[in-house]
Amino acid sequence: MPELPEVEVTRQSLLPVVHHAVIKQLIVRQAQLRWLIPSKQLSKVLKNAEILSISRRGKYLLFEVANGFFLIHLGMSGHLKFLSSPSPLDKHDHVEFIFDTDARLRYYDPRRFGAVLWLGQHPFEHPLLAHLGCEPLSSAFNAKYLFEKCRKSKLAIKTFLMDQKIVVGIGNIYASESLFLAGIHPLKPAHQLSEQECKLLVHAAKKILKKAIAQGGTTLKDFAHTDGKPGYFSHSLQVYGKAEVPCAKCNQPIIQLRINQRSSYFCEYCQQ
Repeated sequence: MPELPEVEVTRQSLLPVVHHAVIKQLIVRQAQLRWLIPSKQLSKVLKNAEILSISRRGKYLLFEVANGFFLIHLGMSGHLKFLSSPSPLDKHDHVEFIFDTDARLRYYDPRRFGAVLWLGQHPFEHPLLAHLGCEPLSSAFNAKYLFEKCRKSKLAIKTFLMDQKIVVGIGNIYASESLFLAGIHPLKPAHQLSEQECKLLVHAAKKILKKAIAQGGTTLKDFAHTDGKPGYFSHSLQVYGKAEVPCAKCNQPIIQLRINQRSSYFCEYCQQ
């Protein structure tokens, strides 16, 4: 699933080509994504609408037009493709925004777990956004914040870190990498973390996320930039997907186990 870095990379790559673009037509070829696309409503409100801004909240992209906002979520396997002119459709190109320049933005999603929804004029009151937690790259996500939240939870810290009501955008890949960098065992109960460990984890998460954004995100299977190119942070992964590979720090094999139904990777010697 695209996590915060992949969504932020998508946002940054769209800005130069879509900001101030005028939508001439919306074509919905498959409305049944995670939630049904309100095709008629979207087509009506977006006709001749200028995209005024593109922002991100967690893993959600928010597109502002004069009369409100629409949301795109990439789901498990989605990405957005910007095309300067018409080209043949791919099988899983479910939604297409056609601009007055004849350029187009296509939403591609083989597994159809993503979303394209109209939010109206008060996007942060929408049920998908209203209860989201802290942005991890903001100053609000700090050691004090994390320590106070951790004190109230007995969840394994990896599961806790992936709770979008606590901190947004950190999924399986970046939780594993952040915990490795901070030297914290993924099964350690959140309430047992010290203030110093929370400080290390916040620093690690910010460092990992910034590095991933700078390298274009992580492409494992489906993610691609809007121009079709992959992200290169997969070359910088230290533990994720590296079961039995020697740890870069101590040379012991990386361990894989299931935590809350998700594959997790860590070094049992370097992470306590």
